[in-house]
Amino acid sequence: MADAATVHASAVLVGAHALLIRGPAGSGKSRLAFKLIEAARSGLLPFARLVADDRVQLEACHGRLLARAPNTLAGLIEIRGLGIRQMAHEPMAVVGGVVDLAAPDAERLPERQPQVEIGGIFLPLLPIAMGTSPWPSVLAWLTTASRAPVAEK
Repeated sequence: MADAATVHASAVLVGAHALLIRGPAGSGKSRLAFKLIEAARSGLLPFARLVADDRVQLEACHGRLLARAPNTLAGLIEIRGLGIRQMAHEPMAVVGGVVDLAAPDAERLPERQPQVEIGGIFLPLLPIAMGTSPWPSVLAWLTTASRAPVAEK
């Protein structure tokens, strides 16, 4: 990934696509990443594996956004109270959505699915308000379908 930009984020492959988890320091990126991985181990999600924690290399390639860990951080995740731990990881994944923790623009009932543009690629965005646990919204985002309002006749 010679043209890859490195961003402060975590990424987890959930099913066929990765979630890019962004947010300020201490907002819970690593905690959410680990929770997704544990949800797959317990059967709540079909599959989840770490791609990168703390820093993620992103590269737009053929209309897709690719994510991978910098070599020095591959397979490492920070677990609060335990420090840096090693775990199985995916060397690369296609990003399918972005979770923004502590997002100032999070809406309780958005009219439409927000999107974010990264490297010329538009991706679904789930903004999570500061002080809100991301887990219920992220789990629902991954396991339920959106229901568009029914047009009146």
